[in-house]
Amino acid sequence: MAYEHDASMMNNLYWWGIPTLFRTPHIPLDDARLAEVDIGLVGVPHSSGNGTTEKDQHLGPRAVRNVSAVQHRVHGEFNLDPWSAAQIADIGDVPFPKANDNEDSIERITAFYQELDRKAVRPVSIGGDHSITGGIVQALGNGHLTNGEPVCFLHLDAHTDVFTKVDHFLGAKKSAAHWGAYLADQGQVDPHHSMQIGLRGHPRTLDWLQPSYDYGYNIVTMAEYRQRGALDVIAEIKDVLAGRPVYITFDLDCLDPTIAPAVANVEAGVCGFSIDEARGLLHAVRGMNIIGGDVVCLMPTKDQPNHITSLVAGAVMFEMIAMMAENHKAKV
Repeated sequence: MAYEHDASMMNNLYWWGIPTLFRTPHIPLDDARLAEVDIGLVGVPHSSGNGTTEKDQHLGPRAVRNVSAVQHRVHGEFNLDPWSAAQIADIGDVPFPKANDNEDSIERITAFYQELDRKAVRPVSIGGDHSITGGIVQALGNGHLTNGEPVCFLHLDAHTDVFTKVDHFLGAKKSAAHWGAYLADQGQVDPHHSMQIGLRGHPRTLDWLQPSYDYGYNIVTMAEYRQRGALDVIAEIKDVLAGRPVYITFDLDCLDPTIAPAVANVEAGVCGFSIDEARGLLHAVRGMNIIGGDVVCLMPTKDQPNHITSLVAGAVMFEMIAMMAENHKAKV
């Protein structure tokens, strides 16, 4: 009892104890207790899908584990304790024995998440570069959690990741630049009921948005967001995604670099979202059928000494967790 009392005093100190995501219990993929888990937190330490020198994105899951205990909190705005509203566990990391082989890694991600989907565990993941979304949604699209329907994205990002002009990105075929296209081609995502929000910066070509338009994605650039205002964009999100199986994918580069400096492919020329603006967009799907989400493109080796970008990544994960836990509580 004395130890339990002492531990309870230490649990919200990120530098104490064994670092699981948000100080949740560790329940591996092959553990029988997984059948009791509602929301599974997963690390995806993969960085060969970006195809650039920005390779340290595989360190993202460990960086967030190291600091996220401090974010094991109640949600004041929702008046909710997500940790008691649902069974939440750290499932661990997807293993990558051939980590430098992007195509092998993407298929290993898919196999890992297929097991979660079979057990009806809703995943919230920390990457890893943005290619992980392709591997995850290959498993979830048309699966158990979506009731056989394709996924509909709430995608916050500075970039479209719907690149169809090149066959590969520096050797990676199912890359961080391609998942928005090949998932649509494979029928695992419904672009017509998906949103891409926050696209910004001076592009490499003037037709950079055209592939997204061709697929039918609903696009709101950062310039359009500023012109229309948050409430109008939130109303569109609600209209487009209502009644659909929603998957949230959040690239940290949608945030302003002053808020999240340690990201890959940073867009510094145009202001990105503030954290409050991003939270407002995420809350647009509150109460909807959120089947999973991810946070990607964290570069811990570029972070500030106070780990601000890792803390921001954890904060975004927390919003996803809270909305999904609230949904679970409402059903039981």
